[in-house]
Amino acid sequence: MLVLLIVHLVAALLAPLLVRRWGPRACLLLALAPAATAVWAAAHTGAVRDGGAVVETYQWIPELQFDVALRVTTLSWLMLLLVGGVGALVLVYSARYFEPGSVGLARFAAVMVAFAGAMLGLVVSDDLLLLYVFWELTTVFSYLLIGHSTERRSSRWAAAQALTVTTLGGLAMLVGFLMLGHHAGGYRWSSVASAPLPGGGYLALAVLLVLAGALAKSAVFPFNAWLPVAMAAPTPVSAYLHAAAMVKAGIFLIGLLGPALAAAGPWRPVTVVAGLVSLVLGGWAALRQTDLKLLLAYGTVSQLGLLAVLFGAGTPKAALAGVAMLAAHALFKAALFLVVGILDHEAGTRDLRDLSGVGRAAPLLAIVATLAAASMAGVPPLLGFVAKESVLAAFTGDPFVLAVLVAGSALTVAYSIR
Repeated sequence: MLVLLIVHLVAALLAPLLVRRWGPRACLLLALAPAATAVWAAAHTGAVRDGGAVVETYQWIPELQFDVALRVTTLSWLMLLLVGGVGALVLVYSARYFEPGSVGLARFAAVMVAFAGAMLGLVVSDDLLLLYVFWELTTVFSYLLIGHSTERRSSRWAAAQALTVTTLGGLAMLVGFLMLGHHAGGYRWSSVASAPLPGGGYLALAVLLVLAGALAKSAVFPFNAWLPVAMAAPTPVSAYLHAAAMVKAGIFLIGLLGPALAAAGPWRPVTVVAGLVSLVLGGWAALRQTDLKLLLAYGTVSQLGLLAVLFGAGTPKAALAGVAMLAAHALFKAALFLVVGILDHEAGTRDLRDLSGVGRAAPLLAIVATLAAASMAGVPPLLGFVAKESVLAAFTGDPFVLAVLVAGSALTVAYSIR
């Protein structure tokens, strides 16, 4: 795992030189870095399939007992496949999306690879403080990617808003980590999770602070406003950060900590209520959009809310449904963002009111878009259908939550058809 991090660092440092030499085609070579992550994860499937873990530990700051502690279990293994696989495909896509001589291409390529490395570090960190370091690196790199078009005020504003919300949430999360680690006598999550948890208001405050960071990162209510604004970013950035990577970081954290903290007082109420509100509000807002990227953005807010409910519920059935939904969402939403990028690139518009006859002009693109939208809507036998069935089955014993989930699913079908 440490070797993979070094590979990403070296690739990011070399990216400007490669882009100056080969232009956008350099992205094809740079795609090998995240592809190596996906290949590594696939090669270690057997180690985590039956509940095992891949562990690496390197001494870093012995005076502070701060080591580079890396650990891959089932959830982080899935995230590695998504972060690496989708990251590689997005970089390959970028080789054709950007024109030779595009302004800021060298910076984009370097930051994109660096972001993929930061996400890799985030999902494999076993030390909570190390996780926070990578967490904030993703925040900084996402700021640079969202604000790629520096000449546009809207782009700079979107980047600043995303940076402000996620950084403040991250600082709150850090305080929560410090409280948990101080009580447990260390910051290794594998050890903190097995230690007796503190009681009363101490644990409740720590949980609320951690959830503030997770919900802010994943644009779950009440922190959902920054994600649609971030659509000012280039489409490859939206496809990666806002479908498969950055916004999944908060969901990943909820899934990682949930088994140990779900019984804590505020955990379930906060995650479930915030998630349900995001599910409905995001789906309703998506129905009102005419810009395809904004439609997908509000749909992402809605589905991130659904994921927060699943991983926050704290039951095995809900967690398994969450894993299925996590994979399905990353695949169909990344594909849809990339389709919209092609439409915008070729037709010069993303406005639904101006697009007509695309299926006749680009039948293969229409087939890909239809399959991805059908998976988003939960049409059998696609992966989205399997995930949605698992979601509904996980909450058959909770009529209120189930009713809201059905309403949210109906909205998802409606904007998918649209």
